[in-house]
Amino acid sequence: MSVRTTLSEKKLSKTLDRVMKAQKEVYELYPGDSGARQPVHTVYGGAHLFTADTAKKLGDLALRSLDTYAPDAATFAEAIGLSGSLGPKVYERVKDKLRREAVEDFRIDFEDGYGNRPDEEEDGHAVAAAQQVAAGLEASKLPPFLGIRIKPLTRDLAARSLRTLDIFLTELLANTNNRLPDNFVVTLPKIQSKTDVEALVETFEQLEDRLDLPHRTLKVEFMVETTQSIFDPSGRAALPRLHRAADGRLTGAHFGTYDYTANCDITAAHQRMRHPACDFAKHVMKVSFAGTGVMLSDGATVIMPVPVHKGQDLTDLQKRDNRNAVHAAWRLHADDVRHSLVNGFYQGWDLHPGQLPTRYGAVYGFFLDGLAPASERLKNFVDKAAQATLVGDVFDDAATGQGLLNYFLRGIACGAVTEDEALATGLSLEEIRSKSFVKIMAARRAKQA
Repeated sequence: MSVRTTLSEKKLSKTLDRVMKAQKEVYELYPGDSGARQPVHTVYGGAHLFTADTAKKLGDLALRSLDTYAPDAATFAEAIGLSGSLGPKVYERVKDKLRREAVEDFRIDFEDGYGNRPDEEEDGHAVAAAQQVAAGLEASKLPPFLGIRIKPLTRDLAARSLRTLDIFLTELLANTNNRLPDNFVVTLPKIQSKTDVEALVETFEQLEDRLDLPHRTLKVEFMVETTQSIFDPSGRAALPRLHRAADGRLTGAHFGTYDYTANCDITAAHQRMRHPACDFAKHVMKVSFAGTGVMLSDGATVIMPVPVHKGQDLTDLQKRDNRNAVHAAWRLHADDVRHSLVNGFYQGWDLHPGQLPTRYGAVYGFFLDGLAPASERLKNFVDKAAQATLVGDVFDDAATGQGLLNYFLRGIACGAVTEDEALATGLSLEEIRSKSFVKIMAARRAKQA
């Protein structure tokens, strides 16, 4: 059949070359989710308190809190707002998680959770914390993710901050045969300009050179807690510029609820995770980092699940007061976690061992509540081999495949979903572990050819 066209082959080729070049640049800037595991939380604790056994101790305290204030599944489900049908499964999986891996990510804090101390004292704590990390690494007691939060690079604190970083890394590597823990990161707080990031990167480069570490071994994680980290003085979006300044070292960005709301002149009574000002800033984070592979984390709920009455010989009324206080804090925390998850923030901060049961309870409830429809959608999608499908009233296109796969990868990684449950998707365990929907489809088409 004869087909008539108008465009010249030469000009069309030139246009397509431009498209291909632009697409290459886009892919380099936005490679997408790496498929790497993301922890569901980061637990912050003062550097002066950290030991190699900290994660285990936090898990023991979390289990004690759960046993004391929710000794059965129904009580726990009611306390955190779970549907009754999910209660038993969530409860058992939370208890198992607390025994097995209560802390997924821990940040040894030299900033707000530590305070300003005499230089000699902070020097000593930097050495001691490094030695404890080395001991934990040797004994395989560290959580899967670990890092330190240094002080901000302000006029008054920059020298102290970088000295602490230097002491900690020098001591740690001297005790580990130059080995860093897996997924080690340095958290940079209260960023006011890209100079803060550039200065830290320069320091990383010097440390890597002097400590004989490969280039870009040291990674950074941003705290997004100043208005200047949202928009710069010229009114431009600041986060993409800060990302570029990190020079390939940025792994995550964590929202700082209370510093950010204070920056926005919001009074203490209204500083909360679900304030509209916070949702705005976090949406800017989502837009700025979408497709880049940078992992995002929400902030912390600061109402702690602690009893109001202390002691052993409490009256029934006092025990009821304690239970009500803990349950109220649990419900607030669980609601905050669910709000984060709905808005695409799969990680958040925890500050107290009593928050670990509700962190996992809310996360597990979120994944298990959507398990059946997600399984059906992914199975139908895979069966159609990347053709558009319709399940109920939800329409899926090709871009949804990886998103659905990521749902199961996140659920399995945190313990919410078992590998056997994921088989309902029609995928094999080998396919799920490949972490790539594109590879799964390519392999299946190759078998069909």
